[in-house]
Amino acid sequence: MFKTEVFVFGSNLAGRHGAGAALAARKKYGAAYGVGLGRTGNAYAIPTKDERLKVLPLDKIQNSVLGFLRYARAHPELSFLVTPIGTGLAGYKHSDIAPMFFDAPANCVLPIQWERCPACGGLIIVRNPTGRCDHLRWPDSLTPEAMQLVEKAKKRSPALARERP
Repeated sequence: MFKTEVFVFGSNLAGRHGAGAALAARKKYGAAYGVGLGRTGNAYAIPTKDERLKVLPLDKIQNSVLGFLRYARAHPELSFLVTPIGTGLAGYKHSDIAPMFFDAPANCVLPIQWERCPACGGLIIVRNPTGRCDHLRWPDSLTPEAMQLVEKAKKRSPALARERP
């Protein structure tokens, strides 16, 4: 691992990093036990569960993701290795969480399940079997809540809202 790489993982607000990517963050990347939000060591915690380990609603996760994206934009010298937060122990679908990272900066390395189109840079939530990018035409499996997040991201970044050939 290079000094400039930061491991981004799903956590709980109590900062009990005892399983999954959170355990790896604590053991390998210096995530501090008891800190459930933000950067410690070479790790960045995004809470997907509360202090009692109950799953957080998508809007609360979205707020933490927005904070992370601000941090990532403020630190272009760092590379953020983003895990598919919320899709493991929290139980959300990739199509619920990936839109939150719709306008992630280039220094964020997203999970393969959320890969970017090499032609346009758009986020592909569900891989098209043909290997083609749907160029921001989202799959039918997107929940209404996830679709709202996509629409909000498009408003924040007008360049992403344009239809791409």
